[in-house]
Amino acid sequence: MIGDFIYKYYVGPIVNGGAYTIVDTLTYAVILIVSVYLVYKWLIRAGIEIDKDFVLSLIPYIVLGGFLRVVEDTGIIPYPYYVLLITPLIYFVIFFYAIVVLVLSRALEGRKIIADYHKGFAAGGITACAISLVPLVWYGLTVTQINFFVMFSILGMACISSLAVWAFVKYALKWDYVDDILYRLLIFGHMLDASATSFGIDLHEVTYVEQHVVGSALIEATGTAFSMFALKLVVIIPAIYILQIYRQEGNKALFHLIILAMIMVGLAPGIRDMVRMILYV
Repeated sequence: MIGDFIYKYYVGPIVNGGAYTIVDTLTYAVILIVSVYLVYKWLIRAGIEIDKDFVLSLIPYIVLGGFLRVVEDTGIIPYPYYVLLITPLIYFVIFFYAIVVLVLSRALEGRKIIADYHKGFAAGGITACAISLVPLVWYGLTVTQINFFVMFSILGMACISSLAVWAFVKYALKWDYVDDILYRLLIFGHMLDASATSFGIDLHEVTYVEQHVVGSALIEATGTAFSMFALKLVVIIPAIYILQIYRQEGNKALFHLIILAMIMVGLAPGIRDMVRMILYV
């Protein structure tokens, strides 16, 4: 019974690439919360300051996650290794790689080889992103195609909607703190996710589907994937307000980890979906 339950809700969807359910969605949400807390405790013990620079140096690793998911989507990774690039296992793969680069960067800074470990840490992520692009470009050139119109369309939608949300929050709500790069990244990440979903389901010549429970239910109820923008606004605008209150009154380090996690859950799937559509995967 227990084995069947685990296979149905966790192993099966990973191996077979099935859609998310309420059970695994809630489970992964809990895992994310617990993981953020455990990482927070480890970083504090390691004497690593969790601040804006630290969060920004982690952005390349979020992009890497999106790229690697598309590498898996292409089918060029053989069994059983491709399983490592499927959610949630890919998070652990990138986590361990990031930890290795972080420790190495700190050691290089300690030996005066580099001036700032943040730059070395970010460079490790950027390098991995560049390497992961090689099989994607190869796949697009030899197997499918690379559609730059799709890329510019989705990025254009994301930029325009991000600018609109930022302007509304800054000038209508008078939240000047939204100028912070972290809040701007939060807005852009989720608008990119909404833009990619909307384009893929309603506009792309290949029909894509929404795999997440809440999003798919909303799209079915409204009849359009553009309703994802409304869902994102309902989430991120109150989130920004609450985050700012916690930033002022709570633990600064934990604030930075929380906003990092929120950026990740928008930006990573947004990048994955966009790249998939560019390559017709």
